[in-house]
Amino acid sequence: MIVQAFAFYLFAGILLLSALMVVTARNPVHSVLFLILSFFNSAGLFVLLGAEFIAMIMVIVYVGAVAVLFLFVVMMLDISFTDLRKGAMNYVPLGVVIGSILLFELVAIYSYWQFSPSTENNLALPGGGFEGIGNAHAIGLVIYTKYVFAFQVAGLILFVAMIGAIVLTHRTRSGVRKQKIEEQQSRKASDVVEVKKITPGTGV
Repeated sequence: MIVQAFAFYLFAGILLLSALMVVTARNPVHSVLFLILSFFNSAGLFVLLGAEFIAMIMVIVYVGAVAVLFLFVVMMLDISFTDLRKGAMNYVPLGVVIGSILLFELVAIYSYWQFSPSTENNLALPGGGFEGIGNAHAIGLVIYTKYVFAFQVAGLILFVAMIGAIVLTHRTRSGVRKQKIEEQQSRKASDVVEVKKITPGTGV
């Protein structure tokens, strides 16, 4: 228990600090890097809770795809963040009001939260044949049996979206240079290299 408590406070402390740095860092690249760090620590907390499937999703999807995409976009786009920060202090009062409302709502939710009287009875019910296996195994058994049609439809929708993104990227546009692989493969050295014979002492 001591090791688990130490790991929890370690992951939670680093998560809070990295989340604070995401908001306060002046360099947007540093903000994205701190966001990746916060995702990793969130995955560590889910592992401590026994939800290794959600932890894996946090690392694969959020760190491996979403955060890396944010990093590429921030590094590739030439955005003047100095101009964006001009006049930001004018929105501080509105931000304080909205933040206070959200904080009040969170406090109200946790203050008046009550479990249903049937919660203890539901917890005492058998787990539907999932005893002794991990949650990733249990989720796989449910997805690939009861919800296999919905799972395949979701995969098909993502596949169509991926094809649409590729088609939009490779469409012909004026002013955009497109890679032509067949021309690159058939190019010879004589097509691009010119050899000139220079006699000694004459220069170029």
